[in-house]
Amino acid sequence: MSRSIGPLPRWAAAATAAAVGVGVVVTGAGPAAAGNPGAALAVTRAAIDPALSAGRGASVAFVEQEAEKAKTNGTVIGPDRTAYTLPAEASGRSAVKLLPGQYVEFTLPKSANAINVRYSIPDAPNGGGITSPLDVTVNGGKKTTMTLTSQYSWLYNQYPFSNDPNAGLLHPDWWITECACVPAATTPAPTITTPFRPNHFYDEQRLLLGKTYKAGDTVRLTAPKNSAAWTVIDLLDSELVGAPKISIIAANVLLFGADPTGRRDSADAIDKAIAFAKKTHLKVYIPPGTYQVNRHIVVDDVTIEGAGSWYTIIKGKEVALSTPAPDNSIHTGVGFYGRYAQDGGSKNVHLSGFSIIGDVRERIDTDQVNGIGGALSDSTIDGLYIQHTKVGLWFDGPMTNTKITNNVIVDQIADGLNFHTGVTNSSVSNNFVRNSGDDGLAMWSEKTANAGNTFDHNTVQTPVLANGIAIYGGKDTTVSNNLVADPIREGSAIHVGSRFGAEAFTGYVKVTDNTTVRAGTYELNWNIGLGAIWFMALDKSIDADIQVTGDHFLDNTYNAIMIVSDWPVKDLYSINGLKFKNIRVDGTGTSVLSARAAGSASFENVDARNVGAVGINNCGSFHFTPAGSEFSVVDLGGNDGGGTTGPWLAPWELPNTITCDDRPPVVVPPAPQPW
Repeated sequence: MSRSIGPLPRWAAAATAAAVGVGVVVTGAGPAAAGNPGAALAVTRAAIDPALSAGRGASVAFVEQEAEKAKTNGTVIGPDRTAYTLPAEASGRSAVKLLPGQYVEFTLPKSANAINVRYSIPDAPNGGGITSPLDVTVNGGKKTTMTLTSQYSWLYNQYPFSNDPNAGLLHPDWWITECACVPAATTPAPTITTPFRPNHFYDEQRLLLGKTYKAGDTVRLTAPKNSAAWTVIDLLDSELVGAPKISIIAANVLLFGADPTGRRDSADAIDKAIAFAKKTHLKVYIPPGTYQVNRHIVVDDVTIEGAGSWYTIIKGKEVALSTPAPDNSIHTGVGFYGRYAQDGGSKNVHLSGFSIIGDVRERIDTDQVNGIGGALSDSTIDGLYIQHTKVGLWFDGPMTNTKITNNVIVDQIADGLNFHTGVTNSSVSNNFVRNSGDDGLAMWSEKTANAGNTFDHNTVQTPVLANGIAIYGGKDTTVSNNLVADPIREGSAIHVGSRFGAEAFTGYVKVTDNTTVRAGTYELNWNIGLGAIWFMALDKSIDADIQVTGDHFLDNTYNAIMIVSDWPVKDLYSINGLKFKNIRVDGTGTSVLSARAAGSASFENVDARNVGAVGINNCGSFHFTPAGSEFSVVDLGGNDGGGTTGPWLAPWELPNTITCDDRPPVVVPPAPQPW
């Protein structure tokens, strides 16, 4: 969502065991195959064997290959899960660092005519980014030079972050882990080094190769002699892109003055094409080209089609407003917006087959500089590529019956997608989200409940802040068949929370058949480990019908499951009646379940292996009563496996034995394997 977890108090000293550092180096991966030509062909999904997530996540047109598995004379960095480091934000927590003159080479596993490179290069000394060349050759042939940029990466400091690497603390009155203190209230004042908490290191860039190459051909990426001090390559996506789509019977924006070279602003021309299309009951067609658009295109009862996201590119600058807009924005920028709900909303909008490339470089939460926005009912959004906006798709309801499908959403300053306020009977399916600056996919029932919504068969990778998928309140919600990998900090893979002023959970929440990878992160503010899936009671209790069924939690940095209430409200709110069934847990740095709240949960056919600590870390609400913990566990049978301390769910732990170890040592699990 568009706010971070925020400043949170530490757990009470009575609950504190051995303290841990700011970061933890934890990995289940074996040695990288740098320099091994035979490894260059390896294809992964979320940096694991695709068989481990079969049937889950988005079905995408591209094939992913990790740089650390490719042939290189550079240096493999990582694996490392320590926040604020380059490896931690890389897919699989590892990448390849090239110095000028060095290369990494991939062998194409399938025919391809296009590539996408995920990379990082240094920031400018005072922020703002630099550019640097990267040479691309196929089979040692003609060189193409990509111009990489760090203008859209490198944030610093505390939420909502700064572009200035030399800035002091934005919130000296917040508690920070680095000094275990509140700097403004500490004497002598602690020394805070800069840059403070650098993050959001990566960006990506697409390139059409000009011809089709076959499986077995080699793509070499070389940092030339005149490149930046270093270039980190995380991965290569390769794709066989089809011919551009041509639509003859349509309102072609070129006929209304749009400029496909991008030299002139085309916003007014697109508006004219939309108006004509609505009168004549035609679609709007945007043919191949790059179109400059520096404001919102307002859409209602219209279909807009591009030639495909590789060919039709809507690109704009962020523009400062002379006075704030009615919605409190101080900037505008490229985006397709329905009318806001208070203005009646929009209906019957269908957008497909183009890219939206923004120019957002800082996080200002009042700004409406999202790729898609407003309220859109009875609408579809399909096959878009959205990059460098604040949020890829942010919907302010009430609105209903909208389907979001087959989109690629990357390099956002905040969320990938958010259903915000009164979104009902809508679905998000087969979308790919990578490098969001906040929750990858979120439903936020602020003031008005969302209801009847589904997130299904999506892939979310490397959310830099917060969660892969987050549900904040609402009724009858389904999260199914998703693949979530590599959350970095202050969140984890899947989150269900009564937070941020959300309406209560009612009806059901079904979290079904999802796979998480390398989740269960370190929570910076609390200084503890989270679960790959975690439930939090902050604003109110959670007592809806919550069912977690068929999920696989792989290579968890800390816990697989966490149930927690915030310390100031731990005696007010509880989390009750959670149901876990048919779960597989493969590898935990600590426990399968960490319970840090009052309440209860049942477990049936939950199989675990390679568990690093006691199976249930039961702290309850930290009163440690003679009757046991305030959190009760019900064993419904079939709960097998365990780790270093024996069965993960042993009879002696039931129903509410206190086993509280606030910061247990981390045992690095092996890499996940077929079950």
